[in-house]
Amino acid sequence: MRTFLALSRSTHGILDVAMPVFAALLWRGNFPDWPVFAVALVAACAGYTAIYALNDLVGVSVDKEKFAGAGINPGYSVEASDLRHPIAQGKLSLARGIVWFVCWYAITLAAAWWLNPWLLILVLAAPIAEATYCLLFKVTYWRVLVSGVVKSLGPVAAVLVVVPNPSLAWLGLMVLWLMAWEIGGQNIPADWNDVEEDRRVGAQTIPLVFGPDVASRLVLMALIAAVLLSLFLPIISPLSLGLPYLAATLTAGIILLLIPGMQLFRSRKAHDASALFDRASLYPVAQLAIMIGCVLLQAKG
Repeated sequence: MRTFLALSRSTHGILDVAMPVFAALLWRGNFPDWPVFAVALVAACAGYTAIYALNDLVGVSVDKEKFAGAGINPGYSVEASDLRHPIAQGKLSLARGIVWFVCWYAITLAAAWWLNPWLLILVLAAPIAEATYCLLFKVTYWRVLVSGVVKSLGPVAAVLVVVPNPSLAWLGLMVLWLMAWEIGGQNIPADWNDVEEDRRVGAQTIPLVFGPDVASRLVLMALIAAVLLSLFLPIISPLSLGLPYLAATLTAGIILLLIPGMQLFRSRKAHDASALFDRASLYPVAQLAIMIGCVLLQAKG
């Protein structure tokens, strides 16, 4: 089982699930009925499990090529495991990996249909977008935008569960915020950590194509954008998210995004890119904790 969980990067996936829950609470202002909440949580967990597994399935040949030279890199604390990329390491068969993906994806489809049939559009788009992201690895660094779209699909789906007709403008605001967080806090730092392996296989990533100076500037710009955009999210919510919420979300952004982002900007070191990735991975959990606190406080009031 540990090998299958490593295929789906379960630790990282659990952290990511916090973001759809946050999005649902932001838009709805309170918890949905428990049957809806339970099925939506199952859908989110199954969806992230499937999509992370798909990443390894589509990229298995490139992963094997990357690790042929010096072996697997240490990774980050949220994913630091000798079992990372188990198919590429020969610790899990491709067939079993496919079955694992299909089972979890089927659960996601069934749960999405029960919640809102329109969600199937997003559920079907997710693996297509993820596969596209993987296949662009040696083609273009613009795949970073695809990564941002993939990471946004879960929260958008969560909004559609609790709000039948959401404002497209406010959805756009949320998606821009999510993309800025993903690009600056996750995607570019992850590629930075893998830069030596990626160079061996001719990858087209931002750290490789533009070098550490430009990559660090792009990271910092994206993180600043994410923190600033987070301050406008209260306009989406029916809750009265005043100064306490703004102070809390700003503090989370400074501690988890801007401080490690500034450290990477100054040092241009791979270990600081990994540290940023780890801190930014906790950002969804921090946002969810802040939102739950606001929901409970206003419910008591």
